[in-house]
Amino acid sequence: MKLVTFSTPDAPQLRPGALDAAAQRVIDLTTHGGPATMTALIAEGRAGLARVQAVLDASDDGDWTAIEAVRLSAPLPRPGRNIFCIGKNYRPHAEEFHRSGFDASSAAGADAIPEAPIMFTKAPSTVIATGETVPGHLDDTGTTDYEGEIAVVIGRGGRGITAEAAMDHVYGYTLVNDVTSRQLQRDHKQWLLGKSIDGFCPMGPWIATADEFAPSGEVRLRTWVNDELRQDAVLADLIFDIPTIIATLSRRITLEPGDIIATGTPDGVGIGFTPPRFLKAGDVVRIEATGLGTLVNPIA
Repeated sequence: MKLVTFSTPDAPQLRPGALDAAAQRVIDLTTHGGPATMTALIAEGRAGLARVQAVLDASDDGDWTAIEAVRLSAPLPRPGRNIFCIGKNYRPHAEEFHRSGFDASSAAGADAIPEAPIMFTKAPSTVIATGETVPGHLDDTGTTDYEGEIAVVIGRGGRGITAEAAMDHVYGYTLVNDVTSRQLQRDHKQWLLGKSIDGFCPMGPWIATADEFAPSGEVRLRTWVNDELRQDAVLADLIFDIPTIIATLSRRITLEPGDIIATGTPDGVGIGFTPPRFLKAGDVVRIEATGLGTLVNPIA
């Protein structure tokens, strides 16, 4: 199923809902006994999903609201913890980043391809919804860049999760744009500040639950800037796959329900061009992936 967080003009509080994408309508789960937040719904695990399915099976047309009458938020509008991210996880992107002159993470002469997953985080305050404006003006270096990514949402938490068991801990998947200030990323010799500017993580439009979305190698991820296709890759191109990422993270960090893991971006980012093609006010970034919808955000 597809799960969203939404509000309406007459009820501005955010709450979880289920989306009927074909009919373009949303059902409010809180009016059918569901929890008040997406994080709480995720924490209920399979039992919560079974209850949602029962609501959907028993619903009639009067239970639904047309999509144009609601305002979609990010599915997890204020994550409980920083967003976990994987850097340089597509080989061509690792190579373009290595060549760009902005990669302060590699020693001189080091191989462009990482030997182990590179991990960093983005602050919860970076998250905004599809349709919201990325505040590029907060990056006064003028080096704002886009990174279309597929993100994993953790359901059942745990530490020491094996790669073989990792997919049992996945609740679902969504899209993120790992917007980045390249100069801050380079100048501070680490990635937190350049990645964590307020509003620099568009997310959504929904969470596709694991029973609906299969992260097969054929899943295609694409990014456009002003209708120009910039990124185009399949999940088979990942250097470190999702089970490896979850196992590596959980070896030393306990994962919790609602944790978000962005799996990395393909080549075609702005710094991959000569000269670099950074985002500017008025640009529109559109990210799509098979089964995960479309994430669209203008730049200010």
